[in-house]
Amino acid sequence: QVQLVESGGGLVQAGGSLRLSCAASGRTFSSTYTMGWFRQAPGKEREFVAVISWKGDSIYNADSVKGRFTISRDNPKNTVYLQMNTLKPEDTAVYYCAVARMTGITTTQQWFDYWGQGTQVTVSS
Repeated sequence: QVQLVESGGGLVQAGGSLRLSCAASGRTFSSTYTMGWFRQAPGKEREFVAVISWKGDSIYNADSVKGRFTISRDNPKNTVYLQMNTLKPEDTAVYYCAVARMTGITTTQQWFDYWGQGTQVTVSS
């Protein structure tokens, strides 16, 4: 099994920044797995935010966060990060870290095998 623990969420004013972290652990986790971030706003379905391949050479971001959010990873630490800048009230959501047992990238939730519990991000106007 794989365990994912997110941290770094909180309350921030519009225009501010937050950095989310997600630490992976477990006997079956491999640093060659793809890692990603998703979010779910109140009353809405969970949506894709960003994904990164195991080498970090393939990255894809949702259009809504391009130019503002940056995904990165530290494989020796089994950790993925999401640097969020210029935050907007519409970024308010629970943010989830996820792992897909593949080396390529995908934005499809069904391909992600493990999920964290989520961390709340609230952006005030």
